[in-house]
Amino acid sequence: MFAFIAPAFILYAIFLLIPTLGGMFYSFTDWNGLNKSYDFIGFANFAEALGEDPDFIHSLWFTLKYVLYMIVLQNGIALLLAVLIESRRKSKGFFRTIFFMPNMISTIISAFMWTFVFSQVLPQIAEKTVLTFFDQSWIGDPNVSFFSIIIVSLWNGVGYMMIIYLAALQGVPQSLKEAAIIDGANPFQTFRSVTIPMITHAITICFFLTLNGAFKVFEVVYGLTGGGPGRSTQVITMNIYEEAFSNNFRYGYASAKSVILFVIILIFTLIQISVMKKREVEA
Repeated sequence: MFAFIAPAFILYAIFLLIPTLGGMFYSFTDWNGLNKSYDFIGFANFAEALGEDPDFIHSLWFTLKYVLYMIVLQNGIALLLAVLIESRRKSKGFFRTIFFMPNMISTIISAFMWTFVFSQVLPQIAEKTVLTFFDQSWIGDPNVSFFSIIIVSLWNGVGYMMIIYLAALQGVPQSLKEAAIIDGANPFQTFRSVTIPMITHAITICFFLTLNGAFKVFEVVYGLTGGGPGRSTQVITMNIYEEAFSNNFRYGYASAKSVILFVIILIFTLIQISVMKKREVEA
């Protein structure tokens, strides 16, 4: 039996397990990622990141804000689309394909595409129509660029969650819905009392995927704003990347930030799974 799982385990160890353990070790050192020599400095990197690095703290709060918006909006829109498509008698396959297509495009390519839309297309629309709202700095204004990132992230990711919700909705027995209608429940009451409890497992999966993906967001921000203007839209992954590879080459310090991110994701994931699993049992 071991012979069958050995190739997968070896690849897992080489590309994930060993680098992860190595990163945790180097988080306690001052290694610059280039030299063979380094000094063990204990928790100094963690103390600096959490107490003396305002850019890291800002990127952390910005990422938490992004995570909150994505959990609410991505799951809400995906579930709404899934319900609307499932309620149609015809063209289900067409609408599934249309809304899932953006997910098939590379995230970084999507960011570059939307950069062109925000900087060239929308200003032209505003100039030639009465829709003056489009004539603003979608990427250069710190107050607007966050929502530009949200728009692109939703455009790219909603379709995937929608497919999961569609699969769950198709598994809800029609007899339960008919029984609720016979008992006098309106469509909203049927959805709340019958459909939602029956698709709780799908909600748990989608919340888990959204939470982890939002915390690790990189390509959208990198391709759309580059963390700017200034560092107003810098997420935590970009801060780590900049610390390790861009200018500073403080690999040990960047590893400490990565460990902090890992712990934060772990805590939020455990809380989310425990809460959602409890609701699954109650349902």
